[in-house]
Amino acid sequence: MMQTTTDSHGDLPNATPVDPHVKADDQKDHEAIEIKRPGPRLSASDFRAASISDSDLKGGTKRQRRLANVQFATVCFTMYLAGWNDGTTGPLLPRIQEVYRLNFAVVSLIFVFACVGFLSGAFSNLFLDSRFGFGKVCLGSACQAIGYAIESANLPFPAFVLGYAINGFGMALQDAQANGFVASLKDHPEARMGILHATYGAGALSSPLVATQFAQLPHWSFHYLCSLGVALINTVLLILVFGLKTQDECLLQSGQPVGEKGTSESSQFNQIFRLKEVHLLAFFILVYVGVEVTVGGWMVTYIIDVRGGGPSSGYISSGFFGGLMIGRVALLWVNKKVGERRILFIYSILAIGLELVVWLVPSLISGGVAISIIGVILGPMYPIAMNHAVRILPGWLLTGSIGWIAGFGQAGSALLPFLTGAIASKAGIKSLQPFLISMMAFMTVLWALVPTTARRTER
Repeated sequence: MMQTTTDSHGDLPNATPVDPHVKADDQKDHEAIEIKRPGPRLSASDFRAASISDSDLKGGTKRQRRLANVQFATVCFTMYLAGWNDGTTGPLLPRIQEVYRLNFAVVSLIFVFACVGFLSGAFSNLFLDSRFGFGKVCLGSACQAIGYAIESANLPFPAFVLGYAINGFGMALQDAQANGFVASLKDHPEARMGILHATYGAGALSSPLVATQFAQLPHWSFHYLCSLGVALINTVLLILVFGLKTQDECLLQSGQPVGEKGTSESSQFNQIFRLKEVHLLAFFILVYVGVEVTVGGWMVTYIIDVRGGGPSSGYISSGFFGGLMIGRVALLWVNKKVGERRILFIYSILAIGLELVVWLVPSLISGGVAISIIGVILGPMYPIAMNHAVRILPGWLLTGSIGWIAGFGQAGSALLPFLTGAIASKAGIKSLQPFLISMMAFMTVLWALVPTTARRTER
């Protein structure tokens, strides 16, 4: 079939036939010219992203996969340090009370100062992340090292709790960045989130084993030198692997697609804080983490004072956090089969039932076994909540939102243990069990209020 062309004004057709092959070539040239049209000026990171061609990605697949695994292992070690930190306090708490001669209310100031650090770190992360980027903000690990150095010196109690505040600030930054980074991964995100928080359980499992030994030694505060060593290793790994780069640069290096970018003129801070879903998830995580750390911390004191446990009762804390680690990996298939939202309600009911066993059955052995099983059941809840956040929150706000949820939620590891100590100073440590059951029930109600589907939001 012969084709005709029109003149520039579209009047009369010319009789000149056009070869279809020539036309196809013209179209390709036109498309090539279109691609080369100048656009908006790119930032340095955008230019590096655009300069990575498909052939580069295909040629470096094996190297990129190796780098992606190294990056993931590094953020997992960051969560190991967080677990190590949270598992330390429980076995040392009776010794801290003894050395400083404190009642339950005053020793709970440890958790108050830690809470101040967590909340300030969560707020600061929203500004520091956009200003300095992932790699530099992750160096909150250095704050943890400073905090551990203060705590290890066995200084007067006011200085000792100040170390908890500095430590909490750095830990909130790292917790926010690690969760935001893994939430941005596209390769098996649910499994990776479960593994990330299983390493938290591994840290919380191992630290009571060490802390229980130091609690029986004259130089009990030297346990924090072990914590200092872990924090320094973490800092070095973060510098070597991420090299102070932004999150998008790190993702591109490992062959991962970067997240969506918003175009709204409103600041990211304002957009995040207008989302009801973010606040509900943040409070859910706050109560969950508070329950988790209260069980792992005050339960040792409960076992010693109420059940007549000996100095080795600190190992019960290891049993709980060991269950937490196992549950976050071993129950992944159950979560997928039943559905993550539905299974969390089932886990909550089972955890409340087992907590009633610890409260009402006056047996040291049955209590210890029940506490370990509670750890298994509570374990998957945190990664389930984070996976749900990925599904319902806007992609361009995901990293900041996840960071706020994780950082704010970490304050629960200080707030609820403090409330436990305050109540115990009036009603005795026997009040621990009803308090935990009420918080588990409240946590379940919060989960029921979290929306199930994403809401349309202005980009």
